[in-house]
Amino acid sequence: MIVSDLKKRFIHRDLSWLNFNERVLLEALDSSNPLIEQLRFMAIFASNMDEFFMVRMAGLKRLIDSGYNVSDDYGYYPPEALAELNIKIDGLNKKLYDIYKVKISKELARQKIFLKSHDELNAEQQKFAKKYFDKNLFPILTPMGVDQTRPFPSLPSKTLAFASVVFRKEEPRLAIIPIPKNVPRLLKVPSEKDEQNFILIDELIRQNQTSLFKGWKIVGGKFFRIIRDGEMEVGEDESSDLLKAMQNELKKRKKARVVRLEIEKDCEPKFLETLCYEIGFPQEEATLIEGDIDLTFLFELAAAVNKPDLQYHSFSPQKIAYENIFDRIKEGDFIVHLPYQSFYPTTDLVQQAAKDPDVLAIKMTLYRTNEDSRLIKALKEAANRGKQVTVLVEIKARFDEQKNILWVNELEDTGCHVIYGMPGLKVHSKMTLVVRKEEDKIVRYVHLSTGNYNEKTANVYTDIGYFTANDDFARDISDVFNVLTGFSMPSRWKRVITAPNDLRPYFFELIDQEIEFHKKNKNGFIFVKVNALEDTEVINKLYEASCAGVQIRLIVRGICCLIPGVKDMSEHIEVKSIVGRFLEHSRIYYFHNNGDYRIFLSSADWMRRNLDRRVELLFEIYKDDIKEHLKNILEWSWKDTAKSRFLMPARDYVKLKEGKDQFSAQEFFLKDYSK
Repeated sequence: MIVSDLKKRFIHRDLSWLNFNERVLLEALDSSNPLIEQLRFMAIFASNMDEFFMVRMAGLKRLIDSGYNVSDDYGYYPPEALAELNIKIDGLNKKLYDIYKVKISKELARQKIFLKSHDELNAEQQKFAKKYFDKNLFPILTPMGVDQTRPFPSLPSKTLAFASVVFRKEEPRLAIIPIPKNVPRLLKVPSEKDEQNFILIDELIRQNQTSLFKGWKIVGGKFFRIIRDGEMEVGEDESSDLLKAMQNELKKRKKARVVRLEIEKDCEPKFLETLCYEIGFPQEEATLIEGDIDLTFLFELAAAVNKPDLQYHSFSPQKIAYENIFDRIKEGDFIVHLPYQSFYPTTDLVQQAAKDPDVLAIKMTLYRTNEDSRLIKALKEAANRGKQVTVLVEIKARFDEQKNILWVNELEDTGCHVIYGMPGLKVHSKMTLVVRKEEDKIVRYVHLSTGNYNEKTANVYTDIGYFTANDDFARDISDVFNVLTGFSMPSRWKRVITAPNDLRPYFFELIDQEIEFHKKNKNGFIFVKVNALEDTEVINKLYEASCAGVQIRLIVRGICCLIPGVKDMSEHIEVKSIVGRFLEHSRIYYFHNNGDYRIFLSSADWMRRNLDRRVELLFEIYKDDIKEHLKNILEWSWKDTAKSRFLMPARDYVKLKEGKDQFSAQEFFLKDYSK
């Protein structure tokens, strides 16, 4: 039986993403997580929701405003999808504040950690807070009156602001106080020895309004926050200068349409009407918040609390022993499993290449990297030493555009040859090629990865880096760089498969092969670990394999639009999600291949954007010990009960085992690599 109703065949992409973020929020309820880490999960949830509004909800509203009314890949028309998403968002928002007020605040109090209102401070603390306001906040706050000569201020996305109504001679005026983003949101005030007390600067501003509006009578006021459309529309075909076009779009983002307004509850209707009119936002869509607005400040609170026993235990990533990185790679291919093993070999490869007089060239792709990056410094040093350095910096990486443009300018200033990306595509593959002269011959060293060249996220994302000096790999990666930097025509290579041309067909070939093996030998088996499974063509192919009897296990951290366990459609498919201390980010693809199993690593998830609109790499692992290692990673991850939830046919995620004696794959890896 073929299920033709798309809504019964797929889970909507955005509803699935909200389900994922709900799993993040539920970690704040998990008592196995230390209290400070529960704060961080709440902050991550809040930050994720901001991006969801800036990207997904903004895009949906644009479709509706344009009159577009065609159903999507999951069977939803735009207004229908928006209505369901709003219901889900309202429920999640309520759950967030229930957890914050009912559970987290009480547990913080038990640990003598207090977030206080101004009235709850004692005299000494109030004096301290007033002094801080006068010395640190008052000089930089800019109250902005709104009248005929002073328009409503242009507030950047995610700006928190205080709106006051002020009177003089019975004439009401609206005034706005934007909260600067370059000051901490939290102030730690003097406390008893065993206590830690904090106050939000929101409270200080509310308390000290009179010093900002001297001579005016103040009638209340409310904090509010806006979120703007974060998408960028760059006409790459019409722009002769992509870098300049991106810079122009970044300027427009500051004044993009407001897609969400959050304001404190009990707001006067007339006040809200005026504020919405000035912002250009429908009053009926405003979100009334009963509590502190923008809980991403919990990141600050988690960092400020000095109680190591309330945080995850620290660990030192396992170091891979070697004297010279080039000699180590020549000894044989190897992998690094982050964050359990050190990111150092990756940075060391580029740093040594920069200094080594025998290195002739370095080529590298950068999608997202961290501030104060050792990799960037090494690339600049290499260029200063006269080496040929080619760097593809993807300036279209969402919300890292500004940072990546700065990297482009810095790298170009030191003599690096910088490519900004490819027209119509994002370059999402992670690869480095080092060309070295050794004994009158050229040797090429390659690093490929499932994750970004980011030294900070390497401590919290699970990813896999692969090192090799194999000639076939090196030749393929050289050709890929030629495609990226020049006009070489892409084709299938010996060791790598690339998107957007060949990756989807290649996956289908692998799945079809499992179907054929199962028909003959009843041993078809597919085991995949990805961040997201959203592409409907891939899902349909997996349904086809399931109907043929192929057993399929999927570890999908985030979005999963496939519905498992449905008779005559997906009854041989199981799906689980792992949300824990580390962000599961590695992409591993396993195909049983009639007993001679094949295993691949990739920068790509099973998403349409990865397969159709990005340059991605899939590469097969041939070395037996690495293959076994990757297989074990999949199997241990599948055994996880502590941080796993199975996706059920009813589309809900369920923990199949509760209570004590649960197995955490992440904790297992921490211990295993520390031996």
